[in-house]
Amino acid sequence: MRIRVVLDVLAVLVLTVAAGGNLAAGAWSLPPWLPGWLGWTILVLSAGPIVLRRWWPRPAYILSLVLTAAAVPIGGPVLAVAVVSAGCALYTFVVSRGSRASRVGLAAGLLAVGLVGVSVPNPSTATTVNFGASALIVGFALGIAVHGRREYAAIERENHAREAVSAERLRIAREMHDVVAHSMSLIAVKAAVGNHVALEQPDQARDALRVIEDTSRETLAELRRMLGVLRDGTGVPALAPAPSLADLRALAERAQQAGPAVDLVVDGLTELPSGVGQSVYRIVQEALTNVVKHAAATTCRIHVTGGDGEVTIEVLDDGRGGEAVPGHGLIGMRERVAVYEGEFSAAPAEAGFRVFARLPYGEPAAAR
Repeated sequence: MRIRVVLDVLAVLVLTVAAGGNLAAGAWSLPPWLPGWLGWTILVLSAGPIVLRRWWPRPAYILSLVLTAAAVPIGGPVLAVAVVSAGCALYTFVVSRGSRASRVGLAAGLLAVGLVGVSVPNPSTATTVNFGASALIVGFALGIAVHGRREYAAIERENHAREAVSAERLRIAREMHDVVAHSMSLIAVKAAVGNHVALEQPDQARDALRVIEDTSRETLAELRRMLGVLRDGTGVPALAPAPSLADLRALAERAQQAGPAVDLVVDGLTELPSGVGQSVYRIVQEALTNVVKHAAATTCRIHVTGGDGEVTIEVLDDGRGGEAVPGHGLIGMRERVAVYEGEFSAAPAEAGFRVFARLPYGEPAAAR
């Protein structure tokens, strides 16, 4: 804003000096009937709306039309400054108020210039009307273009903000589903085991309760982390790091406690970019959740392979197989893979069920 005001002041000085120089040099003279001081006053005031338009667009435009009417019988550089000032004031009025109000302003300006130019004696009626109308039309056209561009930019910003909110909501929903579904599946399985052996095998019942306790604590920690992301302002507790490739081993061990023997193999990778590592973890977690809940498998093999700027995931179990029922878990895995424009499949295998995902992410993160 400050820079624009400085530019407006410079423009006013240039116009005033140029017009005043013509008058002072005798290249053009004021009409004999007009007092010199009044002519110079109209000249200086005519440039004023160029600066005032930044704060008061409508009053500045009205003032510029009044000064233009006063400059019509004078003509020459005084009229030129007044007309240019009116065009600048109309431009700002259009930008700030939009086309509906500004169309009324343009019509009023053209009518005023036309009536005054025709009815009031002046050096050249044709020049007065044509020059005045041209300045107003140019100011109006430029104002409409800038106003439309700003409206479009505001709509785009609003759309981007809405899309960002939707994307974040979807991301949090995926995280909540992955954490809760996986943990509750383990808890449900171990609770059923504990209930079944509570009387005859109390040691196994205690083991099941210990797994339920540990899983519950880990789940609560994960939920606190995600809920902390949703909080506003200061005072947010320190958040635990997001799960990554290094947490796969603990994930496999927890899943193994629910029944199936889990074999985890990681080839060619020591680390991944944080977003890719979290996606790999969540895909494996959801695949293991489905194995525990639906497969009735005895073994599950997880193979994570990296190289050439991509990572592949294969989760294969020896369970009952069958066609996958579409649900939030499969949708979440597909969405995570789609972020990296990768490849995903979940289908029955020769013995059991196979989940496969390929995530290209750019530079390889292979082990040295």
